[in-house]
Amino acid sequence: MKKILALLMTVAMVGSLTACGGNADTPNTAESTENSQEAANAADTETAAAENEAAGDDETYVVGICQLVQHDALDAATQGFMDALTDALGDKVTFDVQNAQGDSNTCSTIINSFVSSDVDLILANATPALQAAVAGTNEIPILGTSVTEYGVALGIDGFDGTVGGNVSGTSDLAPLDGQADMLQELFPDAKTVGLLYCSAEANSQYQVDTIKAFLEEKGYSCEYYAFSDSNDITSVVTNAADTVDVIYVPTDNTAASNAELINNVCVPAGVPVVAGEEGICAGCGVATLSISYYDLGVATGKMAVRILTEGADISTMPIEYAPNFTKKYQAANCEALNITVPEGYEAIAIEE
Repeated sequence: MKKILALLMTVAMVGSLTACGGNADTPNTAESTENSQEAANAADTETAAAENEAAGDDETYVVGICQLVQHDALDAATQGFMDALTDALGDKVTFDVQNAQGDSNTCSTIINSFVSSDVDLILANATPALQAAVAGTNEIPILGTSVTEYGVALGIDGFDGTVGGNVSGTSDLAPLDGQADMLQELFPDAKTVGLLYCSAEANSQYQVDTIKAFLEEKGYSCEYYAFSDSNDITSVVTNAADTVDVIYVPTDNTAASNAELINNVCVPAGVPVVAGEEGICAGCGVATLSISYYDLGVATGKMAVRILTEGADISTMPIEYAPNFTKKYQAANCEALNITVPEGYEAIAIEE
């Protein structure tokens, strides 16, 4: 009897609880559904955000590098550029590095291959490479480096420091007035200076025209000695060495590639060469006021990172310049020519 009574009481209690539960839940059904939907929407949003973030993390970039010719300065700029991008992006960036072997037509062929491959960004290392890139595409971002004066290179009248469009980059222009000061510091008794350069390089013409004015203000007589390519460089250098007291060579790619030829003429003739950059000086010069091309490449690489990953507008990015310049000397040539270098110059490390 007790068991039956207990069972009946249990059934009654369950029924009562069920009724109460039904009465309590009924008015909250819509709210519960709404809360569930909000939770689902939030979950969907978080999932989408995670997917977008993952997609961004997985994004990869292909950068095409067109280098005009192989020599120390351009090689250093390319390496600095690649190191800066790799430091920032790791294995998310790959490089298609091609060398034009000094041929501007080959630059155009290389650029066209980059355009066909739809690379994410182009590095144009040296003026002819930049000119080819600008002619080849107005859509793919182009960064130049080892370009002395962008207004001259691209024929921009009244150049204000920003190219616009899909082009920006870094300049290797060292202070030409400072190089003239250095030449005077080393050779105050010299009378004539030969300006040796490749006539096919517009920025070389710009440099020798500019430094000529500075040197003439200091009382030097200056003469142009232009060669069209490597085939006539020996004869032109020989003519200059027979005539002048000092030779000045700007940041000229053809001269850089043929520095040994210049050295083989000038040192035996007893004529010192003041160079526009360290690589040329290492090959044939006695002194230079030079930038670090590796650092210039790093600066260009950092610009590329901002364009690729931060959405930086290349059309508004001004050309950047090297912040530091260093007086350097080439010890072997200074010794061979009995030149005493003043304090404040750093010896160029020459690889054996």
